[in-house]
Amino acid sequence: MTDLTSSNANIIGQFLEDHKCKDINIIDVSGECSWSDCFVIATVNSVGHLKGVAHELWSELNSLGLEVNNRHKNPQGDGWELIDCGSIVVHLMSSELRDFYSLEKLWQKKDL
Repeated sequence: MTDLTSSNANIIGQFLEDHKCKDINIIDVSGECSWSDCFVIATVNSVGHLKGVAHELWSELNSLGLEVNNRHKNPQGDGWELIDCGSIVVHLMSSELRDFYSLEKLWQKKDL
């Protein structure tokens, strides 16, 4: 992961913390993933919180010069919004979906 990607991911993580998201985790997936360098995963409180944070986050991503590849007019109401910025993928998830999918466990580095 480049220094710029790491810096942007940390800025996004701080933005999410400032907007009351919980359990923010930045995962370097550059060694295991061919289509992204890192994931920023955060838990949202409700579908309304998810929609509000997603809309606010798009402005922050624009100010960082990151292009959103999958911008939706209305974020989905299923409790998971994936925001693809190429080198950074942001996952805003309800606690139930985050527990169920366990992205951190799925993408953790495995020592062989």
